[in-house]
Amino acid sequence: MAAFAAASVIAAAGMASAAASGAFTTARGNDTAAEAAARQPRGPKNVIFFLGDGMGTQEITAARYYQGVQNKLNVDRAHYTGFDTTWSVKPAAKPPYKPDYDPDSASTGSSWATGKKTIDERISQGPSSADNVPGTNYQTVLELAQKRGLKVGNVSTAEITDATPAVLASHISLRGCQGPADMAACPQESKAAGGPGSIAEQEVDHKVDVLLGGGRARFEQKITGGPYAGKTVVDQAKAKGIQYVTDAAGLKSVKDGKPVLGLFNSSNMSLEWSGPAASLGKGNTAQSCLENQRPSNEPSLSDMTSKAISLLENKKGFFLQVEGASIDKQDHATNACGQIGETVNFDKAIGVALNYQRTHPDTLVVVTADHAHTSQIVGEDASGSGLPTGWSTNLTTKDGQTLTLTYGTAGFGGDGKAPVATPPSQQHTGAVVPVWANGPGAEAVLGTNDHTHLFDVLQGK
Repeated sequence: MAAFAAASVIAAAGMASAAASGAFTTARGNDTAAEAAARQPRGPKNVIFFLGDGMGTQEITAARYYQGVQNKLNVDRAHYTGFDTTWSVKPAAKPPYKPDYDPDSASTGSSWATGKKTIDERISQGPSSADNVPGTNYQTVLELAQKRGLKVGNVSTAEITDATPAVLASHISLRGCQGPADMAACPQESKAAGGPGSIAEQEVDHKVDVLLGGGRARFEQKITGGPYAGKTVVDQAKAKGIQYVTDAAGLKSVKDGKPVLGLFNSSNMSLEWSGPAASLGKGNTAQSCLENQRPSNEPSLSDMTSKAISLLENKKGFFLQVEGASIDKQDHATNACGQIGETVNFDKAIGVALNYQRTHPDTLVVVTADHAHTSQIVGEDASGSGLPTGWSTNLTTKDGQTLTLTYGTAGFGGDGKAPVATPPSQQHTGAVVPVWANGPGAEAVLGTNDHTHLFDVLQGK
């Protein structure tokens, strides 16, 4: 109680200062109502968890600045903000496991989904001595929600079998074992060997009420064992009474009452924005991004979020995870406009949830990233390093100014002198990531915690 009281004093001081400047009301709305909701003695009825893959402080700030420094993002409406560490562990035969400071999305996703640390590439399984040696399955927050009788949903702009969505409704030793035809690296876990099967098969077997994203090609692969051997995972889903849709029109027509599987691209879903490629040194002449590039047959993340909420609403409550996946993928690719467009798209989906939370105060909304990433905002007159990893892009923001982003975490290799024609894939970074929250229990994100702490937060503990 003392720690909570201290946090309240700090929050009150912040409110007084912000109120004096007149900025607080514009950015965050009714703070008194939000604080009252956060302090409800009961836990949340509904939980909506947003994961911006690779959306560290630089990525969210780049999106904020590109839109115009006076243009608030939806995430700025959150009343509680903290930071989380994201480290994973290295393979070992037994504890203690040594920390790995620069994690991947599988291990970090497993951290918040299960409350326990594991090795990179691992999906909601404990550590082991090597990547291809299965560990102990860890129960996930989605599985626990199902046990409590809640409806559950899982939405992503990536393949729905990718690491982040996978950690909620599957357990497997390697994240790449996404479909029945992808199981060569996970032979012990295949259906043919009597195992639980690929990530796609497990997600269908878990009877997730709403499953929306890309990755249709994984579900069109044929199952190798069990009662559905020889049939596709889509066939398996239909046999289980799951509605199956493949485009935006189909999603709009989905009715409540039966689970839904929506797969809107054979791979990852299409990007929202495009723009100039990164280049070595000072980069291109500044130009604006091309917006609204997503094909109309693919629903936006906002549309998927809104539909998921409407399908999941019920008297007992629901748990929904929403991932903005390609922030990370475009960071890897040094695609500044792609990265920013996906962040803006993700933020619009956050707005859908916060608007819902405003009229449903028993809903907890939590937003974070799984790990930090490579992009850095630097001065437009900054000098390039001249090394093969020193890539940059210049953009003209909606303030009419130049925003320069650099990418320099491709790692070591070569002699550092030979020119390269295209940017190498950039690596994640090990910095803490921000966490935002509104609703019952939101104050639990205050301070600096570890990602495993979110496991309890998402259960309202």
